[in-house]
Amino acid sequence: MIKFTNVSLIYPNSQQTVIEDLTFTVAEGELVLVMGATGIGKSSLLRLINGLVPHHTGGILAGDISVNGISTQSVKPGGLAHLIGIVGQNPINGFVTDTVEEELAFGMETLNLAPDVMRKRVEEVLDLLSLAPLRNRSIATLSGGEQQRVAIGSALVMHPKVLVLDEPTSALDPIAAEEVLSILHRLVHDLGLTVIVSEHKLERVIQFADRVIHIQGDGQTNIGTPETIFASSELAPPIIHLARAMHVEEVPLSVRQMRRLTEPLRKHLGEFPSIIEQSLEKSHVVVKLEHASIAYGEKQAIRDISLSICAGEIVAVMGRNGAGKSSLLRSIVGATEPTSGVATILGRNPFSLRGRERTAIAGFIPQEPGDLLYGQSVGEECSQADKDNDVKDGETFALLQSLVPGISVVTHPRDLSEGQRLSLALSVVLSAQPQVLVLDEPTRGLDYAAKTALIRILKELALEQNKVVIIATHDVELVAELASRVVFIAEGEIVADGSTTDVLLSSPAFAPQVAKVMSPSPWLTVSDVVLAMRNSS
Repeated sequence: MIKFTNVSLIYPNSQQTVIEDLTFTVAEGELVLVMGATGIGKSSLLRLINGLVPHHTGGILAGDISVNGISTQSVKPGGLAHLIGIVGQNPINGFVTDTVEEELAFGMETLNLAPDVMRKRVEEVLDLLSLAPLRNRSIATLSGGEQQRVAIGSALVMHPKVLVLDEPTSALDPIAAEEVLSILHRLVHDLGLTVIVSEHKLERVIQFADRVIHIQGDGQTNIGTPETIFASSELAPPIIHLARAMHVEEVPLSVRQMRRLTEPLRKHLGEFPSIIEQSLEKSHVVVKLEHASIAYGEKQAIRDISLSICAGEIVAVMGRNGAGKSSLLRSIVGATEPTSGVATILGRNPFSLRGRERTAIAGFIPQEPGDLLYGQSVGEECSQADKDNDVKDGETFALLQSLVPGISVVTHPRDLSEGQRLSLALSVVLSAQPQVLVLDEPTRGLDYAAKTALIRILKELALEQNKVVIIATHDVELVAELASRVVFIAEGEIVADGSTTDVLLSSPAFAPQVAKVMSPSPWLTVSDVVLAMRNSS
């Protein structure tokens, strides 16, 4: 179905190739996972499949790429629209219409399909992706995860032979992500759909993949089965690192498989006392909400929420897509004023803060970090942040390099990958050293190395500098490693508020991989299990 023959790609002004002499074939009905570090070239590889690269992006392409026998060099991307569906990293950039139902129908209208065919396909996709309750909603009012499902639906409704997905589950809660991947898996097996997916949350995808393309840098790639690739790759989900720590000879791709392989050792470890989570001593309250509610027209985003967060706490706000997490965060930093109730930071109304005072008290990274960037290059953005935040020259860029090394100062922010752009926005906000740092989906587009660096920086802020960190996220692995407390929201109301261990273990859907494998022992991370193994020896 897809054939790459001696393909090499280099962008203008670049010092190294993105892909070097790549040859592979994807058969009909295969699900292929593309993985690699942040900014390594995964999105470029996906865009080569339908000709967006180099037709729209520029660059020098050698070799040949064909899809269903059609060379991408002989047709423009629009000439492959009937054959290839593509969903980008940032879905909102691809929307054309105002409402969900109109967006689902738009692509079929451009192909002049019959109205009865369009109606039937729209209804099928609405049911398939649980979008029926949203059919008349304005796309602008949807949460990031809901928008992502609409984008996937817009591609599926065209009945493509090839579906290309760039970070399809990055903004989805664990339940929605599992549903979407299960649907794709079913379409691959039942209808022969060919799926190419790039994803950083490998723990969600590896059990569905038939093959893996690992882009390693300097244009080199490694292609093989998941078992072959993850036998040696350092870039791996927690379950693989857990298997190595427990000296499991096989390469487990699912929780079920890992539990079977470790049954004797798990029983042995279960005989020893569990690790007791240390509770933080509460210091002074920094963030406080009292009976806060936010409504957008008739839709109630958050309802009568009362919440206190103390200095030194790292609080994760979790819940399904559309639960009200982003609205809660925006009320805390003063981006959206509660329709009733009160929100305060250090006793101040966040809506009264201005200029340098605001950035010193509250730092906020929204779901679309590019909204914070306006410079013409990475260097200009960092230099301006140094001046605005009154820090020494180069400090912002040094922060960026600690998160994602190798970004050039001359690169335009729009040319960065989603993960690199997030890291740049985060560096700009962090250089102001705010008392309260609020992050909305902070790991979209970040690989495991960048995520580890982010965890280190945020822990230093909270534990060593006694500042408050609040994150809204669907990344349960991040929460397990980072958060001291979890606030769970449903339908705009707090339904759980407690220690990370208590809240995550009480929800099978939101439990991290290690917790599922090691249940009933209350361990959340690989380091927890390693410590238990040391204590038992």
